[in-house]
Amino acid sequence: MSTSDVRADDADVPEVGPLGVGSRGKGAGPSGPAGRAGLPDRSGSPGRTGLPGPAVAATERASAGLAPRRGGSRGRFLRSELRLVFRRRRNLVLLGVLGLAPVLLGIAVDASNPGPGAGPGFLFRITENGLFLVFTSLSVTVPIFLPLAVAIASGDAISGEAAAGTLRSLLVVPTGRTRLLAVKYGGVVAFAAAGVAAVAVLGLLVGLALFPHGPVTLLSGTRIGYAQALGRTGLICAYVLVMLAALAAVGIAASTLTDVPMAAMATVAVVTVASEIADSLPQVAVAHPYLLTDPWLAFGDLLRAPVNWMGLGHGVVVAVAYAAIALSIAWARLTTRDVSL
Repeated sequence: MSTSDVRADDADVPEVGPLGVGSRGKGAGPSGPAGRAGLPDRSGSPGRTGLPGPAVAATERASAGLAPRRGGSRGRFLRSELRLVFRRRRNLVLLGVLGLAPVLLGIAVDASNPGPGAGPGFLFRITENGLFLVFTSLSVTVPIFLPLAVAIASGDAISGEAAAGTLRSLLVVPTGRTRLLAVKYGGVVAFAAAGVAAVAVLGLLVGLALFPHGPVTLLSGTRIGYAQALGRTGLICAYVLVMLAALAAVGIAASTLTDVPMAAMATVAVVTVASEIADSLPQVAVAHPYLLTDPWLAFGDLLRAPVNWMGLGHGVVVAVAYAAIALSIAWARLTTRDVSL
């Protein structure tokens, strides 16, 4: 056998390298990282599917049976959204500003000792019972600060993803558009709940530290125990959250109509301010019961005996109606829009 014959035979035998048979040598196959290693190309360049690298990887995981189960993936998607919402520095700053409201208000009331008729309806009662600091803080933050925080979070929910170019990647299997809308809305409502909790909890703590506490005298003059008053405080927080959830739905709808987050945020702010202005005009009194912001401060009925459940129920119905209409608009827009990279 000649030397040339030996070389020819050797060329037909794949060499064994660190990555296995065919990892190097002339018989290893196509050149490049994928060809040398005997592995599929995951470099992110478009392949025969015509899809970008992340989409190819998702398709391969699904075909290999590695796609997450629907129930588990729902929970992971929601947890991922909540982490995204509560890890954003902007949102943390907003929660901090909301938490400062009862602290500054409590210090101001403790220093000035206001009398009846000074400031908001609950203000002078803070010196009688610190629990009223929670109610006063909510009555101060509900018209402006809490809606502003919700407008920022909801306006950025979907339009922010579109502006960053990540919206299409969120829609890769197994994520659907309806599910994306539900998760985004849930994240904004969770942020609104955190804002209400920040105001209420810090108001309660500052009230306990600076003012008397014990049995509470309601606005109607009825005296109830402190535990029962705490229960009514929880109902007030829940009512405020329902009002903010309706505003969050409006923000989500605005967020699906534009790829500019600031435009969606401004839309929510304009809707809020316009509703509050209209609510203060007696010329349009006939429309007041149907305005978005009209029932926001009706939680004061929970501080009376008996409670005016009719007024509170009307506020909840108005909020649910606005949320249903806004979410329907958001769903129709998101499920039909052409999402680009």
